[in-house]
Amino acid sequence: VQLQASGGGLVGTGGSLRLSCAASISRFRFQHMGWYRQPPGAQREFVARITAAGGRDYAGSVKGRFTISRDNSENTVYLQMNNLKPEDTAVYYCNVVPSRGEYWGQGTLVTVSS
Repeated sequence: VQLQASGGGLVGTGGSLRLSCAASISRFRFQHMGWYRQPPGAQREFVARITAAGGRDYAGSVKGRFTISRDNSENTVYLQMNNLKPEDTAVYYCNVVPSRGEYWGQGTLVTVSS
């Protein structure tokens, strides 16, 4: 099993980024998938999830700015991040929901400058 997050980078306040997660998981289309992040010096936290049926949930801090989506034909989950703020700076990871320890990959670093 491999979950490879990509698309991070350095962006200014108010900018946008689109993260991708390529998942080599069996029966991907039946999995609930999520994005998580770990800010510097802080615990990993939930960001967004998308169910197998396409339902979406967001952390309050990103609601209205981030959009999660999935492409089952490509076994890929996306996170469109708009109006980024310095407090969004973190390493972003994807995983199933609920998360499984053995599925954590390296993540992708997002840095938002003020």
